[in-house]
Amino acid sequence: MLQEKSIGNRLFEIFNYTALAVFALLTFLPFVHVIAGSFATIEEVLTKKFLLFPTKFSLDAYRYIFSTNVMFKALAVSAGITVIGTVLSMWLTAMMAYGLSRRDLDGRRTLMFLIVFTMMFSGGIIPTFLVVKWLGLLDTYAAMIVPSAISAFNLIILRNFFQNIPDGLEESAKIDGCNDFGILFRIVLPLSMPAIATISLFYAVSYWNMFFQAVLYINNAAKWPVQVLLRQIVIVASGLQGDLSEMGSEFVPPPEHTIKMAVIVVATIPILLVYPFLQKHFVKGALLGSVKG
Repeated sequence: MLQEKSIGNRLFEIFNYTALAVFALLTFLPFVHVIAGSFATIEEVLTKKFLLFPTKFSLDAYRYIFSTNVMFKALAVSAGITVIGTVLSMWLTAMMAYGLSRRDLDGRRTLMFLIVFTMMFSGGIIPTFLVVKWLGLLDTYAAMIVPSAISAFNLIILRNFFQNIPDGLEESAKIDGCNDFGILFRIVLPLSMPAIATISLFYAVSYWNMFFQAVLYINNAAKWPVQVLLRQIVIVASGLQGDLSEMGSEFVPPPEHTIKMAVIVVATIPILLVYPFLQKHFVKGALLGSVKG
């Protein structure tokens, strides 16, 4: 028989659920305010300090942002960098993590020390820029992918996850004639889908939000990703000097406030649309990869 809950337990559950609901509401309302502000008229935005539902809808901010094909091109650039960069990063990270998870790998501890060392110390902006320039990657999309191809943090999480897989599975696969690549692709990766989905989301968000590398390495405005173009749009809408020559002379900005709201929506919505498909794996993958050193 189920034990009946005491009054104290019930009060705790009521308090807990109430606190969680309030916290969820506090985190959700700013998103609603931003979305509502992006569709509101400038008069309503200026008269109401906090807006949850506009009385009159206006698409001026979005018409301004998507007034030419430049925005669609920038979105395509960001999408391409995100997809290609995520696939490449996951491939390299999985291969290296699997090798480092093998206890019979010579020099494993030394390699792990060097990887962790890069999390605390780096060459800096100027040496990294000189390396990218020496490799001939300036003004290429590869400059936004290659220098960030492997994240030490993601590598450690995936390597720890691989170590949690029982050794008996690999030994059985070897008895059946599998080599190391067969074990990785037929045994390890299928069992590691929660971690793979989690790390993929980490990489995808990083590539989609890539801004600094694009500003540093890309001089051609036609190759800008969406984050850099949105920044230029906000600068122009703020009355400051910005480069939007690609968008034409008819590009007249609406009020600054609604532009900023619309820019946040445009930059955030694509990742939010991807997250629900990975959410069921996200928490499990992030936790299981962090419990074993």
